[in-house]
Amino acid sequence: MSLIYLAPMEGVVDYTLRDILTASGNVDHCVTEFIRVSERLLPVSVFYRMMPELHHGGKTHSGVPVFAQLLGSEPSVLAENAARVVELGAPGVDLNFGCPAKTVNKSRGGAVLLKEPELIHSIVSAVREAIPSSIPVTAKMRLGYFDKSLAIENAQAIESAGASTLTIHARTKEEGYKPPAHWEWIAKIRDHVSLHLVANGEVWTPEDYHRCRQVSGCADVMIGRGMLANPFLADQIKQGQDVSAASDEQWVALIPMLERYHQQVIDDLSERHVHGRIKQWLSMLKLGYPQASRLFDRIRSERDPLSIMETIRAEREHYSVPAE
Repeated sequence: MSLIYLAPMEGVVDYTLRDILTASGNVDHCVTEFIRVSERLLPVSVFYRMMPELHHGGKTHSGVPVFAQLLGSEPSVLAENAARVVELGAPGVDLNFGCPAKTVNKSRGGAVLLKEPELIHSIVSAVREAIPSSIPVTAKMRLGYFDKSLAIENAQAIESAGASTLTIHARTKEEGYKPPAHWEWIAKIRDHVSLHLVANGEVWTPEDYHRCRQVSGCADVMIGRGMLANPFLADQIKQGQDVSAASDEQWVALIPMLERYHQQVIDDLSERHVHGRIKQWLSMLKLGYPQASRLFDRIRSERDPLSIMETIRAEREHYSVPAE
């Protein structure tokens, strides 16, 4: 059976969105936003804050397993933190070799490590040795930093160090999120490694999903922005739907999700940060829902979380959607 993975997206796919997007049961696996590790063992509170699923078996409320993703460049410190989060109940540890953010790369984290296959091997090896053999160690990488010349070598380094699964975002750091995603490169890498590969990048529709699998040769696919733009994408894929446009019915189903998400963000974040999260999600939803564009325009300049909530509730009442 093919699996659908929900991509980790820093500052976007947090605990609440993981819970909302996995509620239907058609997403099979999640990874947390990256947990930055630098010079020390992190306090337990950091792990619980980034991964509240630790309080209930390392799974979302719908039972989807969530792996803790660590980001850093010091093998021994990453290993120490991996051991800690596993002790707290994480069902697996994922290592970030793909983040393209400049601030992250400047501190030797994420995609910049793709310049150093030997260091990548050391990191994966140290983490693998630090946690029980029954707990999976996985990794996510891009095709490279400036170019793809080390793509195969990096994948081989990750495999030989003991990772069981490698997700490949089929673009380099320099390519960012510009289309296309080079799924054919994942197929090239498959010819040189035997570990489980998951394809990632530029999957927005069921058609994209099927083409990605065909070109990459991967049975399993990780989806990020496509799932934010269309929260029903995994359902449509699993149910064999070929959907060309978002329907009013889908928007009506989305409104309670937006309300629940905004309330949880109000509960979790300081007031000055709250307004940005719902606007961020609506910006993605605008790609497929004209209703999201209209709602976004109504709250665009609003910074008060409660006023934004009133606008969302007015949208729900307009469509006569019962409160959850």
